Amino acid sequence: FSWNGLFVSCNLTVICGSLHIENLGSCFGVYIGDSCCNPLSMGSIKKMVEETIPGIDVLSLMIGKTVIQDTENGFFMDVNEQVSMVCSQLAQDPKLKDGYNAMGFSQGGQFLRAVAQRCPSPPMKTLISVGGQQQGVYGLPKCPGESSHICDWIRKKLNSGAYTDIVQKHLVQAQYWHDPLNDDLYKKHSLFLADINQERVVNETYKKNLQLLDKFVMVKFLQDSVVDPADTEWFGFLKTGQAKETETLQESVLYKEDRLGLAAMDAAGKLDFLGTEGDHLQFTREWFNAKLVPYLR
Repeated sequence: FSWNGLFVSCNLTVICGSLHIENLGSCFGVYIGDSCCNPLSMGSIKKMVEETIPGIDVLSLMIGKTVIQDTENGFFMDVNEQVSMVCSQLAQDPKLKDGYNAMGFSQGGQFLRAVAQRCPSPPMKTLISVGGQQQGVYGLPKCPGESSHICDWIRKKLNSGAYTDIVQKHLVQAQYWHDPLNDDLYKKHSLFLADINQERVVNETYKKNLQLLDKFVMVKFLQDSVVDPADTEWFGFLKTGQAKETETLQESVLYKEDRLGLAAMDAAGKLDFLGTEGDHLQFTREWFNAKLVPYLR
């Protein structure tokens, strides 16, 4: 996703036909302003995985009927509706019934986690969040790609009223905007992030489903200038009531009360935290193959 596109690969060719399923598949998400089929970004990731893991093919599921709609929906379509659409598509594909692995890039990381928590069938086995904002963001300092003018407009909207009904409903980035200075407002009005992060009530189904994962891998870019704060990529965030000091996942109430099952997963060795030098989503093929591909085999 840039959600914008979901890639499901199941050792079958679904784009051009179908073969028998032998192993788990893999899902890939993309970043803000990208689309499912961009040959310079998600298209190249798709090709790289297919070349690295012989026999694996990738199906692209767009959120929309065209590449343009797919890109726009990454900005303006209700994330909860997007998650429901993807869950429906996955559930209807009999070739995925034995499970799949998932990889989300940037905001795709938290969107795919919502799929794991809300839609356990077909089963997601491994979730890899590459620069995902698991605790949301409190800033949009730099926006990549060709959509910088849209990002400037989004920044203004977020600063003026991220938790108003109209902004929450129609601006994707507002749905994971996490304001530590207005914690009550965030918990009450956040349509997406506050729900999947158990901020209002503990949904035991979410907690149970997430713990079904064999692995939850979080990748943090150590010189990230796009995601603010970068600690969110490891499920950390700013301490409530101020906007300077951060806390780790392990220091958070979410972890200490184990509201989402992350403490139990950590104790079971199911959480992996990977750090890599570089800015947001900047990595080499060698690093990708060495660090991430083994989780997809």
